[in-house]
Amino acid sequence: MEYWFYHLEASTIEGVLPGLLEKTLAKGWRALVKMPEAKLPEMDAYLWTFRDDAFLPHGRDDEPRADQQPILLSASADSAKDFDAIFLLDGADVSDMADASRAMVMINGRSKDDIQRERGRWKTLKEAGATLAYYQQNDRGGWDKKA
Repeated sequence: MEYWFYHLEASTIEGVLPGLLEKTLAKGWRALVKMPEAKLPEMDAYLWTFRDDAFLPHGRDDEPRADQQPILLSASADSAKDFDAIFLLDGADVSDMADASRAMVMINGRSKDDIQRERGRWKTLKEAGATLAYYQQNDRGGWDKKA
């Protein structure tokens, strides 16, 4: 299990998440996107319309056939069972990560609270011996591996 931290500087979550999800699906992986409940409707609508020539097949865990969705949006999932990739937004957490291959922790670089919270997560995971990587967004929108 690996944890990849993505520190956004030049973009928003909405600006980078679709591309990361496309890469996840291209690997044949199933993804869980965990976020606060208040953000579910907006993210759900956005993933259907983020680009005119594409869409990301997804659903919410409070809708029918949630278990069949290649990308599942959730505010309540607490297990990575049956998921390969977990995306954690706005401080979301999943307590049972045993089945996942990778967790992507998205950090809003414009929020001091977000940065501080995720530094704490990094420290806790590092002390537990987790495999970690840290990517910071550069001014061109690309990613530089910092750790």
